Amino acid sequence: MASILDEYEDSQIIRHPVQSSRMSASNLIGITHSGFVNVRLEEEKPIFNKQRIDFSPPEKINHFAVCNNQLCMSLGKDTLLRIDLGKPDQPNQIELGRKDDSKVHKLFLDPTGSHLVISLTTNECVYLNRNTQKVRSLSRWRGHLIESVGWNKLIGTESNTGPILVGTSQGIIFEAEISASEGTLFNTNPDQYFRQVHSLEEDGKPAPVCCLEVERGIESKYFIIATTRKRLFQFVGKLAEGSEQQGFSSIFAQNQDLLPSFQEFPVNMGYSEIAFYTSKLRLCPKSFAWMMGNGVLYGQLDYVRPDSLLSDVQVWEYTPDIDFSFNKPVSIVLTQFHFLLLLPDRVKAICTLNGQVVYEDVFPDKFGTLKKMIKDPVGGLVWIYTEKAVFRYHIQKESRDVWQMYMSMNKFDLAKEYCKDRPECTDMVLAREAEHCFQNKRYLESAKCYALTQNYFEEIALKFIEAKQEEALKEFLLKKLGNLKSSEKTQITLLVTWLTELYLNRLGQLEADESKRKLFLETREEFRDFLCSTKYKDFFYNNRSTIYDLLASHGNVDDMVYFSVIMQDYERVISHHCQHDDYSAALEVLSKHCDEKLFYKFSPVLMQHIPKKVVDAWIKMGNRLDPKKLIPALVNYSQIGSTQQINETIRYMEFCVYQLDVKEEAIHNYLLSLYAKYKSDSLLWYLEQAGTHASEINYDLKYALRLCAEHGYLQACVLVYKIMELYEEAVDLALQVDVDLAKSCADLPEDDEELRKKLWLKIARHVVQEEKDVKKAMNCLSSCNLLKIEDILPFFPDFVTIDHFKEAICSSLEEYNQHIEELKQEMEEATESAKRIREDIQEMRNKYGVVESQEKCATCDFPLLNRPFYLFLCGHMFHYDCLLQEVTPHFSTYKQNKLEELQKKLAATTQTTKSRHRPKEEDTVSLGKGQGSREQIKSDIDDLVASECAYCGELMIKSIDKPFIDPQRFDEEMSSWL
Repeated sequence: MASILDEYEDSQIIRHPVQSSRMSASNLIGITHSGFVNVRLEEEKPIFNKQRIDFSPPEKINHFAVCNNQLCMSLGKDTLLRIDLGKPDQPNQIELGRKDDSKVHKLFLDPTGSHLVISLTTNECVYLNRNTQKVRSLSRWRGHLIESVGWNKLIGTESNTGPILVGTSQGIIFEAEISASEGTLFNTNPDQYFRQVHSLEEDGKPAPVCCLEVERGIESKYFIIATTRKRLFQFVGKLAEGSEQQGFSSIFAQNQDLLPSFQEFPVNMGYSEIAFYTSKLRLCPKSFAWMMGNGVLYGQLDYVRPDSLLSDVQVWEYTPDIDFSFNKPVSIVLTQFHFLLLLPDRVKAICTLNGQVVYEDVFPDKFGTLKKMIKDPVGGLVWIYTEKAVFRYHIQKESRDVWQMYMSMNKFDLAKEYCKDRPECTDMVLAREAEHCFQNKRYLESAKCYALTQNYFEEIALKFIEAKQEEALKEFLLKKLGNLKSSEKTQITLLVTWLTELYLNRLGQLEADESKRKLFLETREEFRDFLCSTKYKDFFYNNRSTIYDLLASHGNVDDMVYFSVIMQDYERVISHHCQHDDYSAALEVLSKHCDEKLFYKFSPVLMQHIPKKVVDAWIKMGNRLDPKKLIPALVNYSQIGSTQQINETIRYMEFCVYQLDVKEEAIHNYLLSLYAKYKSDSLLWYLEQAGTHASEINYDLKYALRLCAEHGYLQACVLVYKIMELYEEAVDLALQVDVDLAKSCADLPEDDEELRKKLWLKIARHVVQEEKDVKKAMNCLSSCNLLKIEDILPFFPDFVTIDHFKEAICSSLEEYNQHIEELKQEMEEATESAKRIREDIQEMRNKYGVVESQEKCATCDFPLLNRPFYLFLCGHMFHYDCLLQEVTPHFSTYKQNKLEELQKKLAATTQTTKSRHRPKEEDTVSLGKGQGSREQIKSDIDDLVASECAYCGELMIKSIDKPFIDPQRFDEEMSSWL
């Protein structure tokens, strides 16, 4: 018993597989038509794997129940064996303690595995809880043979079942509740209540309630399914929120006025059984299978339908080998895709998808007749027992071959869902779906599926070509292209080129048919989206010459232009517009993409036809264009062009000069030439505002002079001469225009009085000799203070009388007298000043100061007379070395170097005068010379150091903005105070 469930022996029972749903090719090693390598390293385990439990019961097994890993079996007459499958080595055996002839009729175990109801043949029931050893009688249930129990999955707990439904052999449905507690003083029974809620009939007579199932749908709607021998009843009703504990009587009350919904079959085999499939515990079942006389009714459960819970129902009729006289079905279990039918000597598995028997397992006679088959909804194991043995089935990968069944039923979406992790199967499903769509002339869908398969590309393409389905072929190529990796460059290039050809063919066909104009526009839009796909941009670019050839061969100019724009091949686009005389469109492309090189290339052509728009575009480009590179186009059309072209050329040159402030000489020279030829009124203004000094001028002065001279603009030539500082030439030329202009030129050489006088004399000579205007000549004298009457008299003819010069001569004499008086006064002032200076010098020679013995240095505050010192007139006194230290930091580098040089010289002269021996006579002479030199050096040092008082002179004033403490020594000084 210790290894009752863990240790088992592999069954050697012969199995007879009826139909293998796997394809024979799946067991082969090799490459399938799809290109997948399908290798099976070991044989797959069967879906239904039977194992016999290593358990020999001490007595015959009468009944068996299992749920939530709790196994209960009735042995012999009065023994109950309980096993927790989590602890199989700790079985629990309980004696029912019945003294009469009663036997166990059925066992009912709730979904939690906690509540066990034992129905006895004496119309009694007892109750056993998982946590107790005591069997308690359900007194209120006495008098009824219990055939079925509908457990409450929602509110049932280990200690209380909540409201449940109980079906009897007389067709009565009761509502009851069982509590595991010991009860109260007045009520020690576990059954809380037991009341009738409904009764079922067949052919006007009571029929046993074979099965009961309670399920909750959406919006508090409850569904109750009850079966008799040949009828399946449905009860539908709502319970108010929070009223679930009150039971299900209200649901039956809602159906009292109407006959309950039921399905009936004619054959009666004395009993029936219904099974449900639930994917997870406590979830609503998804499907059902009802074993009855005519076969197995199976289908789905739809909780949304208002009238019936059953949907997609089918009837599987019993096979000919099932004979009710000796081989009636015993039990049924439902899995996700199969229902297992238990016969007295075998188990059959029928696929719910196609109704085919996919598995049949025959049991040897030595184990006896098969009694019952039960499925544990928690563990998913299927249990079968005989009087002598217990078996269990492991259901492994039940959905492994479901995809083939769905595929054979043409339910391809479901087939693909069940082979997600098996690419070779997915490929087969897709190929089958594609072929199915192709056969049904759904070519586009077929193309999409074929593109996802690994079938040979050439075969599929030829298939669509032979069917003359270019749209489907295009769809296939597009999908195939989308599935390629970026590394597969050759394949992508080929597909891109082929698709381009297909699109162009299609567009050509649609364009010729006016009735398909809308479809044409849609296709063209689709084609352009394809061309501008970012995923294939590089492949289009590398293969653009081929695409251009294709577009050209089809005469598709619009799309060629569009493709050129995508490839940023704007030169081709602009050339196309220019060839078709659409210059505005060409300029629009230029302006949009702002490519300077293209501006330089196409501006000559565009300037010839739309000069104003071109210049507007140039101006909009601003500094991004180099005006020098546009000059060839401007020069060309300014010479042979119309007035508009010339005016636009001048406008752009003015923009460059005045707005962009271009300094290049070529631009200014060209603008100057345009002004000289076509806009003379602006020439002089340009020259005047350009500047009056040669360093400010951006044009070539000599070129400007030659240009103005060629066109006879004398005033402009004068202005250029003035800028070139050729004042004589300027005056000579200005006299041909206007005397006042010449006068303005004559005053320009302000620093050269001799030249100014010469220029004014030229003007005077011109006025006298050419204009013979004496009055103007006299005005020249008043305009220039350098001219005197005697300078211009030689220019007058001999016949001129003195009356014309009388006033000028008198004025000149008066000026001479005034000048003489000014000189006299200056001489007297100079004599007086020299006299005062001599007196001050004499006074300084006799000036002295008195120094007391207690006087101290103004800097170091030590007695002054201890060392050489300086005395200033302001009264400050300094030691020589203190003053030197005070003023040296304020000296310039030059003065500091000079001071160091003088100090070195002074030290050298001092060293030569020292001698330990008496000097010779000739040495005495040289010593005297050296003494004089030493005094001169000291005098020079005094002039540097003691030229002014350090505290009262300019030195102190200049140092007012300097800090008292040197910034470099600030931290050091700061730390000394801390």
